[in-house]
Amino acid sequence: MSELYIGLMSGTSLDGVDAVLADLSGPRCDVLRHHAAPFDAATRAELLVLNTPGANELHRAALAANALARSYAAAVQALLAQAGVAPAAVRAIGAHGQTVRHRPGEFDGTGYTLQLNNPALLAELTGITVVADFRSRDVAAGGQGAPLVPAFHQHQFGRPGQGLLVLNIGGIANLSVLGADGRVLGFDCGPGNALMDHWCQQHTGRPFDKGGAWAASGQVLPGLLALLEDEPFLRQPPPKSTGRDLFNPQWLHARLVQAGPAAPADVQATLTELTASACAKSASSYQKDSAVLAVCGGGAYNRYLLQRLQALLPGLRVDTTEAHGLPPLQVEAAAFAWLARQAVHGLPGNLPNATGARGARVLGGIYPA
Repeated sequence: MSELYIGLMSGTSLDGVDAVLADLSGPRCDVLRHHAAPFDAATRAELLVLNTPGANELHRAALAANALARSYAAAVQALLAQAGVAPAAVRAIGAHGQTVRHRPGEFDGTGYTLQLNNPALLAELTGITVVADFRSRDVAAGGQGAPLVPAFHQHQFGRPGQGLLVLNIGGIANLSVLGADGRVLGFDCGPGNALMDHWCQQHTGRPFDKGGAWAASGQVLPGLLALLEDEPFLRQPPPKSTGRDLFNPQWLHARLVQAGPAAPADVQATLTELTASACAKSASSYQKDSAVLAVCGGGAYNRYLLQRLQALLPGLRVDTTEAHGLPPLQVEAAAFAWLARQAVHGLPGNLPNATGARGARVLGGIYPA
């Protein structure tokens, strides 16, 4: 049977959908085509609002899930048209959905993680089997449900006898530690682009700080940075994961009030330093047999952020996953194509070392074409 899979990713940054068509018949994931589609303003705004409690949530979330499934279907159709591949040639779609709440282990000892999605509608619209809801089984097994990409990072980038650190900087930043001995760890470091993007949008009208140029024009504010770094999550040992439930505009505003008035560019510089520092501290704890930190996600294109990472990690060479065979914006979507394949073949998709689950589990629910 076909080993062509589609991976769909819309991450915490809420910038849109990344879709890849991947051939998973070989020892590595071979991405044949990549298509990126930005969210329209209304969909992005509604998904962002649904990250925090509000009126009529169930109704609004259901309609947002439908809109997301239609966005996914449009991305799939564009991807297949560009590749010249028929839907019947694709074994399955891995559709992560849009995380709007992530509270594993809380409240009743199990907690929950919630990704808006309508995989049944996506299967109807595309005529392709859909695998979705990847995180909840890991949470049911006592895990964080995140990060799920370390297993794919090991599959894609791992080499016997060679250590590598892979840093994904999306809305939240997460680190995969690929040990030279084959052991793999992974955890969320802290904020990635989410706070920087919010501040940039609020003060410049631009959705993100291109290349980190605005941050580079400002000065890091030591007092504000100390307040931001006093967040207990940053000191918490792995396994750990987080999201906009914690690192959101309200969290930032409370600390800005404490710090007092500041120039917007200086705040942007300080937020960039917060991300760089959180990632660097995480990486420095696990660099003993790694020479390289390979960065993926949208943050890989923030030149100033990568410069700060390099300055804070003189013992590592900071590059991007492009140098390791997969462009930064394709990695997470490719991971969900791979996770779909794992589910279809009845193979585990999580790493208990990364998520804290009681054991390896097959992840995702399957919605047949």
